[in-house]
Amino acid sequence: MKIGYARVSTQEQNLARQLDALKKAGVKKIFEEKISGKNMERPELKKMLDYIHEEDEVVVLSLDRLGRNSDDLTKIIEQIKQKGAVLNILSLPSFAGVSDPNLKNLLTNLVLEIYKYTAEEERKRIKERQQQGIALAKKRGAYKGGTRLYAPDSPNPQKRFIYTEVVKMLKQEIPIAEIARTVGISRMQIYRIKDRAFQN
Repeated sequence: MKIGYARVSTQEQNLARQLDALKKAGVKKIFEEKISGKNMERPELKKMLDYIHEEDEVVVLSLDRLGRNSDDLTKIIEQIKQKGAVLNILSLPSFAGVSDPNLKNLLTNLVLEIYKYTAEEERKRIKERQQQGIALAKKRGAYKGGTRLYAPDSPNPQKRFIYTEVVKMLKQEIPIAEIARTVGISRMQIYRIKDRAFQN
């Protein structure tokens, strides 16, 4: 049986995009919740993990819907495996054409490990760049602490507008790369806005 899990980080965000994708993938039962991935008490996720059985297929739109860091994701994926179920991430290759189940599992696990590593490294790089930027700004005497260009109270009207549009698109679950192309700012800046707006 295909069992779906959908999550957004705040009550204001919309689950419609995830639910539509899960239904199109043939999911029969969906567990959904509006709660931050940093919150370890995710009741619907726990219900889903308790509910699944051997030969079930857990379907999510993207891996970050399950957890927010590599350790968290590893634990959840291991729980799914222990139940005898398999995990299907719609945004990643499914290897549906591979007939050998052992090879399919091997390829899927490899992709998951690469994805987790890449996501973790990207978060580290963003933090490092932020710290380096702050250090350089302090040396120049240009660091203003909490002052941000892209913010609801930005002194720049254009950047205030961009901030508002980015938040709207994030609530609609539009991919980060697509938002960056649409508004013309970097993906790193989108992640910063997301962190500030939703405190994920």
